[in-house]
Amino acid sequence: MELGLIGLGRMGTHMAERLLRHHHTVVAFDIDAHAVQALAGKGAHPASSIQELIETLKPPRAVWLMIPAALVDPTIEKIVPHLARGDILIDGGNSFYQDDQRRATRLGTQGLHYLDVGTSGGIFGLERGYCLMIGGNPAACARLEPIFESLAPGRDTVLRTAARKQSPPTQAEAGYLYCGPSGAGHFVKMVHNGIEYGLMEAYAEGLNLLKHANIGSHPVAQNAETTPLKNPDAYRYDLPLADIAEVWRRGSVISSWLLDLAADALARDPALQAFQGHVSDSGEGRWTLQAAIETGTPAPTLASALFSRFDSRGESDYARRLLSALRSEFGGHAELPRGQS
Repeated sequence: MELGLIGLGRMGTHMAERLLRHHHTVVAFDIDAHAVQALAGKGAHPASSIQELIETLKPPRAVWLMIPAALVDPTIEKIVPHLARGDILIDGGNSFYQDDQRRATRLGTQGLHYLDVGTSGGIFGLERGYCLMIGGNPAACARLEPIFESLAPGRDTVLRTAARKQSPPTQAEAGYLYCGPSGAGHFVKMVHNGIEYGLMEAYAEGLNLLKHANIGSHPVAQNAETTPLKNPDAYRYDLPLADIAEVWRRGSVISSWLLDLAADALARDPALQAFQGHVSDSGEGRWTLQAAIETGTPAPTLASALFSRFDSRGESDYARRLLSALRSEFGGHAELPRGQS
């Protein structure tokens, strides 16, 4: 099948390569001409502009955008004049689902189909495949099923769920799913990423607690500002965090791909000296909490994980200074140097 792909970043390039491996035709464009030429060396048809990409494709066309959410609307403005009725435009990035609803309505008046495809798999998707969550017109989704099948991991990559073994294989078991009308795909991906925040935070907090299990082996300041450690002998464990992450991968109920990645990172750099702990968020966690608030759905773990990311970037520094100032004002408490309890 033929697909136009705009955006050859870390994921877009690997998605194109995976499609080429499955013998699809990929016409590729990116503002980085070197990325286009590199992919052309692997079998893609290079395009020097959006217009050339669309003119190269045979109608009815399918054009997949793999670009940052902020660039989607401006890029659509450039694409639409070159499209014709029946063409399909796909946004595989992390757009806000309500933007998808707006785009689908507008493009639909021009006879164009718009699919929002939440895409998970990161830089490992080339080999592992991509989990795809699709929203939009069901007929347009069905038309692109060969593309989704090639990008997805496939049915033989994990064991079948026990309760499904007596039923025919489903789309979801292949690694892609039509979730519903416009916006549904990105809504599901949004919550997926909110959950991802929570899982990552749980691993980080748990391993951090293990790291501090040796506090009893270190002298603790004796002063009015420091809570005394009641039983230092209970906390004299110098635990091998990299090995703990490794053993948890085997037979543990908390094993996961995220734990696999944590174990790999700790094996390379147990002290994580290559990182400063500045954790970014790209929007999906915020949108997830917005949906939770608007629907009255409790999501305290996801909220805590998002706020922890804000804290990692120093966004609570002023609040902490105010807390310290208030303790000084009402109780005359002296502020201890950073790093002391």
